[in-house]
Amino acid sequence: MASRPTVSVQSTAGEASTSLPLPAVLTAPIRLDVVQQVHKSIAKNKRQAYAVNVKAGHQTSAESWGTGRAVARIPRVGGGGTHRSGQAAFGNMCRGGRMFAPTKTWRKWHVKVNQNQRRFAVVSALAASALPSLVLARGHRIEQINEVPLVVDSAIESYTKTKEAVALLKSLNAYPDVVKVSNSRKLRAGKGKLRNRRHRQRRGPLVVYNEDNGIVKAFRNIPGVELVSVKRLNLLQLAPGGHLGRFVIWTQGAFAALDEIFGTFDTPSLVKKDYILPTAKITNPDVTRLINSDEIQSVVRPANSKHQKRPWTQHKNPLRNKSVLFRLNPYAKVLRKQELGVYFNLLFVAL
Repeated sequence: MASRPTVSVQSTAGEASTSLPLPAVLTAPIRLDVVQQVHKSIAKNKRQAYAVNVKAGHQTSAESWGTGRAVARIPRVGGGGTHRSGQAAFGNMCRGGRMFAPTKTWRKWHVKVNQNQRRFAVVSALAASALPSLVLARGHRIEQINEVPLVVDSAIESYTKTKEAVALLKSLNAYPDVVKVSNSRKLRAGKGKLRNRRHRQRRGPLVVYNEDNGIVKAFRNIPGVELVSVKRLNLLQLAPGGHLGRFVIWTQGAFAALDEIFGTFDTPSLVKKDYILPTAKITNPDVTRLINSDEIQSVVRPANSKHQKRPWTQHKNPLRNKSVLFRLNPYAKVLRKQELGVYFNLLFVAL
């Protein structure tokens, strides 16, 4: 990605006070496929076990009537004087019967994700948060903020009042994103309304801090705003739903600690043992321009007035073309002669 060498640090009044070098992790390759796969697996680790009642469908004294009565051999409810008597029971095809293969609580609920894959996903999510186009595409209202990534002075880590946090967001022009969250609060569709999750709403800014001197208490009551320590960055917060581009507000101390935590492309991390940032497979993403460039086309297919086919452009199947087969495997000619000799000998004996 095209990145700036430095990032301005905003004061609590919303003015640029100083600058910091851009951490290498924010220029890492962005792999959407890795983020989505890791997010899908990690999200499964918070599920609660559920199952149907172990007695469901079996709370009756039904017995089969056996053969000879012109009815199926499914167990049937005994007794008389009611519609239930004589009805089939137990089977999964029966009214009031058990389900097929009843669910069990000892199902495999958790999914193991490799450590390097998890780190790659977090790195990609961090790099995506530094691109304004991806942050806007995710729906965040950042049209009026000064810069992305947004870094604020570390003095906000000592805030303890919500009104101070709201005033800071307004001075940074980041409060429209909070207003969007407040307006998006809706009743949930379905049974979730009965299970202590009546409402659903959008996600707002993610505040990343270095030390909690009261900042969590100040921001935690603002709708949609989440907080996380820079040492505990979580993919479920950096890319909710597996969608890249979360709006992140960094404190100066957290932003400066990124190179120590994740390392660079040449220097390993000081926290994660022997971890070096993944490098991009290609530095220029415009592959079409590269392929159609004069430098590559002149080598792949040299200019020729007669338009003759080059030998390396003719793809022949060695399983069908014997000359190509013999060129690739000279011993194939010897085997072929032996096979023909055996065939003619058998033909002579048959005659």
